[in-house]
Amino acid sequence: MNVPAEIFKAYDIRGIHGDQLGPDAAEQIGRAFARVIAELEGKPVSELRLGLGRDMRLTAPEMAARYRDGMVAEGASVVDAGQVGTEMLYFLVGSRGLDGGLMCTASHNPKAYTGAKLVKRGSIALSGDEGIQDIRRMIEHGLGDPASGRPGSVEEVDVYAAFQAAALETIDASNVKPLKVVVDGGNGMAGPMAGPILRGLGLDLVETYFTPDGNFPDHEPNPLLEENRKFIVDKVVAEGADLGIAWDGDADRCFFIDDTGRFVDGDFLTAILAEHLLAKPGNEGADILYDARASRAVADTVGAAGGIAHINRVGHAFFKTRMRDEGAIFGGEVSGHYYFHDFYNADSGTLPALLVLEKLSVEGKKLSALLEPYKSKYFISGEINSEVTNGPTKMEELQEHYGSLPGAKVTHVDGVSIDFDDWHFNVRPSNTEPLLRLTLESLVSEADMEAKRDEVLGRIRA
Repeated sequence: MNVPAEIFKAYDIRGIHGDQLGPDAAEQIGRAFARVIAELEGKPVSELRLGLGRDMRLTAPEMAARYRDGMVAEGASVVDAGQVGTEMLYFLVGSRGLDGGLMCTASHNPKAYTGAKLVKRGSIALSGDEGIQDIRRMIEHGLGDPASGRPGSVEEVDVYAAFQAAALETIDASNVKPLKVVVDGGNGMAGPMAGPILRGLGLDLVETYFTPDGNFPDHEPNPLLEENRKFIVDKVVAEGADLGIAWDGDADRCFFIDDTGRFVDGDFLTAILAEHLLAKPGNEGADILYDARASRAVADTVGAAGGIAHINRVGHAFFKTRMRDEGAIFGGEVSGHYYFHDFYNADSGTLPALLVLEKLSVEGKKLSALLEPYKSKYFISGEINSEVTNGPTKMEELQEHYGSLPGAKVTHVDGVSIDFDDWHFNVRPSNTEPLLRLTLESLVSEADMEAKRDEVLGRIRA
């Protein structure tokens, strides 16, 4: 059948329901996914055990059923967790030693979208480099008859209690003080997933949009966009809350608003979480991963806390694989993905919320006070997109110009990074669009950051 190539992304499968990705395609993807996992595991499809979960989207029940039909048709045994947050599917795969898993979700995308996140054994993500393009090619060439002579089976399971107990073990719950916390679930999966844990901590909880609803009646479930977090920013200030926590649709990312109503940048939160984890017994001197876009605050904080910081390529497949291979205890991305060794190296939207609550309680400080040393020393631009027709040429030009300046250090962990003593920037191409993405930081002042940002952007957009 004809499935559009553009739905097969770098880290997942994503498209508009019906137009690009519908139930028939879902069944084909389920079949091809089972075959890809069988190849990776080096065993017949009939011996596979695959996890399945789905989010709250209106199309998810039908789409998940068809992914399941495809896996079962090939002969795999499917362990179906029903409606869950994405990290609960990772937990299912990791805790039960499954061969892989498929989460029916379009994450933070608007209502019209559907998709799938795919993992192999150990909850390591498939990517465009491994697995996702193989699925596309199999479907394009035609799948033919099922790989196994007989269909597989389905076991329906409830993982909520086990997941919530495991998440709570990452902190000492007795440390948490009765902070006033505004939570915004964005009508996604955060309410049923994290809500019961938070309610059990004795917090003064102000719950908003905590009921899953694929119509997204208030705002789209993407707190990275300013218009979607205006509600929680205003609510934190109006309530005089200690902090706000907002989740994306499938709840594998959480975002924080401090007590003054300011959005907390992902690199600063990575630094705060790394410092807190390195202080826990047994984590002394541990390895921490951070992404190529991040503020120097991360490496500086990790070093000061006795850890070892490693810069890494952006993307959950790259983080999870390296954490597994090298044993890092934690990894953080600017985009709000936070990965934990003790959680099958997977990203979680629950664990950062718990750890921040524990850190604020133990330190007895406001979140704004924890952030102040970063805000007054590290001046960051955030990620800025520019549409370009000749991305590789532009990156070469930037490297030639800035890389030839005195004191420049050029690296290629992800795109091009150029570092000087008191400022640095990273430029990398989008995986899916004709864009270059710039992040820049000055250690001098906000004005210096803005001047250098505008200069580099001028060269990109010239």
